[in-house]
Amino acid sequence: MYSLNSILIAVVLFLLIVAANEIGLRIGGHYLDRSDSDVKSQTSAIQGGVLGLLALILGFTFSMSIQRYDVRSGAEVAEANAIGTAELRTALLPAPYDQEAQGAIDEYIALRLRSAGVDLTHKEERKSLNVETTALQQRIWDIGVAAAEANPNPVKTGYFLTAVNEMIDAYGSRIDALQRHVPPAIFYLLFTFFIASGGLIGYSSGLGQRRSRVPALILNLLICLLVFIIIDLDRPRRGVIQVRQDSMEALR
Repeated sequence: MYSLNSILIAVVLFLLIVAANEIGLRIGGHYLDRSDSDVKSQTSAIQGGVLGLLALILGFTFSMSIQRYDVRSGAEVAEANAIGTAELRTALLPAPYDQEAQGAIDEYIALRLRSAGVDLTHKEERKSLNVETTALQQRIWDIGVAAAEANPNPVKTGYFLTAVNEMIDAYGSRIDALQRHVPPAIFYLLFTFFIASGGLIGYSSGLGQRRSRVPALILNLLICLLVFIIIDLDRPRRGVIQVRQDSMEALR
């Protein structure tokens, strides 16, 4: 489902809920003459319970997507800070290694910003960028090792190599955060509840003497808008809501 457009998912879900609502409405109208006040009260009680359970699952899913969005935002700041520290500590290296490290880290910043604009569904392009990133990390590390061998000062070169190690770790943490999404099974469960709730609302309306489709349509529309926001929050490199790259841009 991650490869599908979030707007398309919300529209299809809305149509399915409306269809379920209409089917439930017709079934309820079919049983109108054979129902009484007890049946209607039982149906209303069941409808309230299902909607309450739906609200619980919806709140749980929204919380998960917000949490993952916050983790990705924090990972962006953490990586920018780690790169900035490594860049500052290039001044501790002897010449000409300080300039080489500075230039390599500048390339690294540009590469990480370029990677941030690539959709996670473009797997081949992301694989190529990851290979390029790993090679550049190794190059920066090798410069630090060469500087340590040329001028064995464990304090200065050690500080730089420690910063490079933290920079690489921050990259790994950010990649891991990008791969963590709300499990698809939860979305499927949520969609099933939405469709079932739409049918139940339609059935309950069909048992009444007077019917109105407008409130149900408004409720369905609001539900689908919320689902769109949840899905969009769960997609860090596509959609309307994206993690801003302010820290990396400021670092450049």
